[in-house]
Amino acid sequence: MSTGETNAPGTALLLAAAPVGKGRLIDAARVLSTLAACPPGSLTRTAAGTIVELADPTDQQTVLTRIRAAAATPGPLTLLLAGQLQLDTRQGAIHMALARTTPSTVRYTGLPWAWLASELKPRRPGSTTLLVDLVATADTWQRIGAEGLTLGPGIALYGRIAPPPRRQRVTDPVYLQAVASIWRSGLTPPLAELHAKAAAQVGRPGALFLTAEAVSAPVPARREQPDAETAADPLPAILAAARAGHHDHAASLAARWEGWAVQSYGRGSAQAVQWLEVRADLARIAGDAAGSCELWMAAVDARLTRRQAPDDPDVEAAVDRAHHQWQAVRDAARARELGPRLVGLRRRVPGRRPGATEAVQRRLELLHTLPQALTGGR
Repeated sequence: MSTGETNAPGTALLLAAAPVGKGRLIDAARVLSTLAACPPGSLTRTAAGTIVELADPTDQQTVLTRIRAAAATPGPLTLLLAGQLQLDTRQGAIHMALARTTPSTVRYTGLPWAWLASELKPRRPGSTTLLVDLVATADTWQRIGAEGLTLGPGIALYGRIAPPPRRQRVTDPVYLQAVASIWRSGLTPPLAELHAKAAAQVGRPGALFLTAEAVSAPVPARREQPDAETAADPLPAILAAARAGHHDHAASLAARWEGWAVQSYGRGSAQAVQWLEVRADLARIAGDAAGSCELWMAAVDARLTRRQAPDDPDVEAAVDRAHHQWQAVRDAARARELGPRLVGLRRRVPGRRPGATEAVQRRLELLHTLPQALTGGR
């Protein structure tokens, strides 16, 4: 059949989103009417299927629910994403911005790229395709250049990521518009050929073009070690930079090595978790207690997800360090924000020190009773 590789009904989810106001870099929703005019089978790559459209949504949970529902369908799934990527600078996580996203609220108002990867991970390999047309903010562009952008094995990822436009211009999703133009002509070529045709039509100097799971020119996603200067044993050099006060440089090196570990061994691998813990310790050295606490809690979650036992020494050590850093947080609002998650982890991993869970609860109650009070708690 010309429209796909299977007779099973498919699903296509069209998500076009960008912030409202001066933070907008791309008129993402502009492409939806063009895609809607394409033969439905072109979008689903099947003879029959369902098309779901989300235009400038405002709520990350609503978007997650739609993605989760689409990911749960048994047939082929095609996601078409148009929008902009922004970085949560506190956690270093890439998000797809939604209508209400601002730089300071991206963690709560954007769609984390990691959520998308997590929802698609259980799907049968080879059944999921993403076509993306994205513009990245400046810091996000640097992160992608250093670490690449993937969704894991078994997922076909094609498209374009452009750097931020000059002079505050708002660009159009020209890559997906080119894809739609090809489909509207009556052609439904194989994905690699479709991508090549669209890229040839709209190629912008300096843009990243995604093919399958790799990022192509100018900076292909690499599996080799990320930095020759630290290739023999990277940790001593990274710690030396941190202790010399070069915190941004040390954090950047550690993030690149974590990205390499994720690409080489997987996000939940022991190697990736070890680099996550290095980043947590670097945040401590830099005096960022809240950031360190968040990263140590992420390490606890990762180790538990790897099915390490709650009484595993590495798990207990990670939650103890998260607890210690939380006690050092001097910003009451941040301490209140982090506290409930730490309580939940302490209940799962009480540790060897009696009363640790109760100590977190007492300090958290005090912070809510006396919002300006910041005590050590234990």
